[in-house]
Amino acid sequence: MTDTAADPVQAFIADTVSQHDVVLFMKGTPDAPKCGFSSLAVQILDHVGASFVGVDVLQDEALREGVKQFTDWPTIPQLYVKGEFVGGSDIVREMFNAGELQALMAEKGVALGQVEA
Repeated sequence: MTDTAADPVQAFIADTVSQHDVVLFMKGTPDAPKCGFSSLAVQILDHVGASFVGVDVLQDEALREGVKQFTDWPTIPQLYVKGEFVGGSDIVREMFNAGELQALMAEKGVALGQVEA
């Protein structure tokens, strides 16, 4: 992890993941994903009924690179649950198929099947 005080992009990422239960850094928006991997992650989150915030990394090159540095993870999308980095679309898909994603969210106290007000 890098020093968030010295880097506004890192500070934005840290603030975003701490302020929202479920955050997906993705290409495009939840309504209009711009890549298949982001689309898959959105479909899985929608399927389990998790309310989430989608952050479009295509709007800002510094954000797109910054989120990779934040986790030392080379690909996007990146899913965070309660501030914890979960993984990219392959890991999210594997966890969903095994029932682990739903269990993780339940364990972290994330409401499924309903939309946050």
